Amino acid sequence: MTDTTAFDWPSLLRRWSGEWADSLPDDETRDEDDETARHARWLGFPPASEERIAAMEARLGLRMPPSYREFLRVSDGWRHAGGFVWLLAGTEDARWHNNASGLADMYEEDMDEDAGPEERRETGIWRRGLQLDVESDITHVLLDPEDVDEDGEWAVYTWASWRAAPPERYANFLEFMRDMHREFHSLRSRRSGRDPVFANDTTRELDALMEQARLEALGGGWERAEKALDEARGYGRPRAAGLGDQIRRLLGQTHTVHFEDLVTDPQYAPELLPSLVAEHVARSYRDDSTLRFHLGGADDVTSLAFATLEQVTNGTYRYTAAGPFGEAVERARELARWGETDGAWRTLMDALPLWEPLGPDHLAPLGWVADPVLGPLLTPERGRELLSTPRGGQAGEAPRPTAGLDPGNLAWLAEPDPGNNRTSFRFVLVEGVEPQEVSGRLADGDDTVLNEPFTFWEAYRRSRHNRREHSSYGDRALMAVGRAGTGWSFAFDGDPAPFDQRRFVSPAAAASEGTRAVVVWSGLRTGHGNSFFHLSVARDGGEQYAFTYADGGIQQSGEIPDALDPSRFFGALEVGAEVERSLLEAVAGEFGVHLPRHAIVNGRLHTFATRSWTRPPKDGETYTVIRVEMGGALPADGRQTGEDGTASR
Repeated sequence: MTDTTAFDWPSLLRRWSGEWADSLPDDETRDEDDETARHARWLGFPPASEERIAAMEARLGLRMPPSYREFLRVSDGWRHAGGFVWLLAGTEDARWHNNASGLADMYEEDMDEDAGPEERRETGIWRRGLQLDVESDITHVLLDPEDVDEDGEWAVYTWASWRAAPPERYANFLEFMRDMHREFHSLRSRRSGRDPVFANDTTRELDALMEQARLEALGGGWERAEKALDEARGYGRPRAAGLGDQIRRLLGQTHTVHFEDLVTDPQYAPELLPSLVAEHVARSYRDDSTLRFHLGGADDVTSLAFATLEQVTNGTYRYTAAGPFGEAVERARELARWGETDGAWRTLMDALPLWEPLGPDHLAPLGWVADPVLGPLLTPERGRELLSTPRGGQAGEAPRPTAGLDPGNLAWLAEPDPGNNRTSFRFVLVEGVEPQEVSGRLADGDDTVLNEPFTFWEAYRRSRHNRREHSSYGDRALMAVGRAGTGWSFAFDGDPAPFDQRRFVSPAAAASEGTRAVVVWSGLRTGHGNSFFHLSVARDGGEQYAFTYADGGIQQSGEIPDALDPSRFFGALEVGAEVERSLLEAVAGEFGVHLPRHAIVNGRLHTFATRSWTRPPKDGETYTVIRVEMGGALPADGRQTGEDGTASR
């Protein structure tokens, strides 16, 4: 808490006045009062005597709050408080607002019956507040005699119609005036080139603070650095926002990050633009004008931004960096694209001390967050670890590594996901083959070519958009691929079609040519009495054993190991998540496998479409095929269709 009565008002007000006078262009037209203030280098008025303050309090019927009283003893009013209050009241002009603006009526009309105390207090300020704005740009400044702290300080509320925001609250008059000094600096720092250079003791102190913060951030002291940069940003210091945004972006505060002043610098654009573009893509409701606005019309950077935008949208952007850290980036991407996200993160962190910044205002590697494979590695906890790691030539103590995100098992699949959407899933495990080889065992022709890494839902939307034929009989799964532990690879489908035991054909045998393959399809949490679970294991093209639980019964074949015997899981316990968990733990223990949770749930993996998991239809079995022909072409059977180009049979 600030002791407002001990604050050095003369120093602040004299400094502010001098800064204001020095910032005025010589050829600017000013009224007589401003010209007098400029020559006097004083924005205030003569101090108010105790008698004048007492008379004011007698007129208003209340003793004024301490910080406002102390201010009046130095200056009985103030000119140019910030950029939008041209004259602030002294002892003669302060008056009760008494809804002179009519705003109480507007706020009361819009207030709900169940409005809370804070909303009612904000509404009542227009009737009870002490008005301090005398001349302003439709900006109200009110002291609230009912919002009082233990020191007797009244809160200050400001409101401007053009801000389209609720009243802004300050704890006391001192905090309000400090913020108006910041506002003055922020506005002056953005003036045109014809104005005098805005440099003074305050700007020099802030720039020195920023330089210290920059070095501290590189040394891992990001929390202190962020506070210092936020202070400089409030005063509008160039580069402060761009430096602070680099910290905020790694903490996950994406909606507030624009890398102001730095993103249009060709030296830093290759690192900062991809992150800005990725956020633009994530908020796809925005049109391109939003991106152009943040780039400020810089043609060369705008061209690079839209080239990057196309790459990020198509999932083809690849982050690169120089030196040993760049080499680590390539190794990390190779790990992450096959699901080994914990290993990828550790690879990046181990190399981070060797990272080379693009220039003095580059605080951390950032372009990688737009990389479709590397970007999902970032979490707020990992962002803090990165920021806490000394880098860029600065020494310091390395932070404790963050815990891995993958549990290293299969049992996590039995846990409810956000929204409880994953009630069924299926996967294929193949031993002794690389992930990129799995598609050749489960698909044919062009379908064996892996798609670019996407999230499951991105890949699903793209596959649906590109499909021209839909069958009620076929079941071609869209599956993500990766590594499932030492010596194993996987293909995973988190949103399978309904299970039809009569037509189901396990792909285990086809996947096991020359090796061993395992197929699991679980729907023990689907509800509605349709619970099922299937396991099949094949070697060298032939099924070794299998069982299927469905409709309350078990069908099995081959010699099933004791650890996987279905009688151990079905019967004693109610079928559901616990049975599913036990089955998955048994499969993981039997084969020494796991599936990467973070990569499957939050990451981007290569995908492909399998052959159908169902047998061909038999004679007499009916089904529907819908074919979509683009450009008015005829269906394969030659029959004309409606305008939408669809047909069925």
